[in-house]
Amino acid sequence: MPRNVFVLGLDEPNLRMLHRLPHPADYRFHGVLSHRELRQGVIDFDRVLALAEKRLDAFDGPIDAIIGFWDFPVTTMVPVLCARYGLRSASLESVVKCEHKYWSRIEQRAVTDELPAFGLVDIRSDRARPPPGVRYPMWLKPVKSAAAVLAYQVVDDAGFDRAVSAIRAGIGHLGRPFESVLARLDLPPEIARAGGMACLAEESIEGAQVTVEGCRFDGEVHVYGVVDSIDYPGRPTFQRYRYPSCLPGDVIERMVGVTTRVIDRIGLDSTTFNVEFFWNRETDAINLLEVNPRHSQSHAPLFWHVDGVPNHQYMVRLALGLDPELREPGGGQYGVAAKWFLKRFADGVVRRVPGAEEIAEVEREMPGTTVSVSVRPGDRLSDLPLQDSYSYQIGHIFMGAADEADLVARYERCLARLRIDIDE
Repeated sequence: MPRNVFVLGLDEPNLRMLHRLPHPADYRFHGVLSHRELRQGVIDFDRVLALAEKRLDAFDGPIDAIIGFWDFPVTTMVPVLCARYGLRSASLESVVKCEHKYWSRIEQRAVTDELPAFGLVDIRSDRARPPPGVRYPMWLKPVKSAAAVLAYQVVDDAGFDRAVSAIRAGIGHLGRPFESVLARLDLPPEIARAGGMACLAEESIEGAQVTVEGCRFDGEVHVYGVVDSIDYPGRPTFQRYRYPSCLPGDVIERMVGVTTRVIDRIGLDSTTFNVEFFWNRETDAINLLEVNPRHSQSHAPLFWHVDGVPNHQYMVRLALGLDPELREPGGGQYGVAAKWFLKRFADGVVRRVPGAEEIAEVEREMPGTTVSVSVRPGDRLSDLPLQDSYSYQIGHIFMGAADEADLVARYERCLARLRIDIDE
């Protein structure tokens, strides 16, 4: 009989990836709450949790697994719901040790020195200042954030003050519902004092950014892929993800070692994860950026193109208590794959976007290409939700290619064919 797998915030792109898993007849996927219900407006964690429980209770059949690919509140809802229905998942405490950026740093520091200097900033004070030992340039960010929202790189006191003001004004959007999650745990005193409305300062780290993806199953860490995150030149915002990574093998081995120690320390188990690093080519230093208690859904088409199996495979099987059936890299149709981010760096009003027929024609002419435009004519970019502090995302392109040169050439052909007009 197929196993019933419930997915919080299931959308069409992720459903397509789930249908590409090996043995698709073994699973039946059901959506629980829409992405809009989970992310739109002010999040009320207890309310959306109760709504999810109501819909699960109404299901006439066995509930075999509950999973989710999105950030907060989905990542923390999954362990709470799994505990209620007696299903396998990571513990809520281990997930929150990843989600709370300050708590995560403290756990990381116990097992590795490959970290930037960090400390809390009291944004409630009118005279907030950088914490001792943290120097400019630095990043300021809430202890709970998503998609780099309210993350600011500052180089002096004036920039620090502006960032503190912006974070103070917006921190409650995720901070207050995150405190509803913290209330479910017996927190260490230091984390209880910080709460969910605190701000973290970290010294800036530079270099090539990469993401180590893996899972922990029955107490053993497995890494199944490493993905490069490449910025737009001179800007701290992503231009593309590329898989597989081009980093030297010995550097990747060091990152895998740090990842294993950190995941073991946090106690994350029966789930996928991704750990982000920087590697400085000049000094050969690696620095851990953050730990996420889920795999990246943005990487799923990349793994599909290169390995022949989306990374969703591992989350689904772990949630069912099954061996994840890890695969060696390769086996897909392409040698390399990328997710390209279509960005703009100044505000404006959208006047034209490619129509469905234009996009379909491009996708037919370039197999392995999927185009998504996230804006519509009339949209003002500064009104778009969940944007980072430095750019506006107007779409993305997933693409497989034979090699790096082919990847870049195909992308440039796509851009030339997909006209997007935005007035200043």
